[in-house]
Amino acid sequence: MPYKEFKVEKLYYSIGEVADLLGENASLVRFWSDKFSSHIKPERNKKGNRKFSAEDVKTLQTIHYLVKERGMTLEGAQARLKNNKEGSDNRAEVVARLVSIKEELLQIQKGLSAE
Repeated sequence: MPYKEFKVEKLYYSIGEVADLLGENASLVRFWSDKFSSHIKPERNKKGNRKFSAEDVKTLQTIHYLVKERGMTLEGAQARLKNNKEGSDNRAEVVARLVSIKEELLQIQKGLSAE
């Protein structure tokens, strides 16, 4: 499954919204939030519910890519985020952009074959 990209439209996302964006369970997002607490710092509302910023969501998206797509361990993903956060983000962005370009090219090809 290719890296998923989404447009940031809100300031804060609930744990359920983040889970839906990643295609995972809220319990996994909660676990990653606790495990990667040095990288993800969600705010909490009066009820104590986590509210994730757009930056938190991007970090969770990177963690999802590293752990689920690349098959890295949690320790490996933590090391990657700690040592090379920009490199991981840049590669993830490049992959997302390439997927987008591929989809555009397939649409063009489909349009040309229909003529």
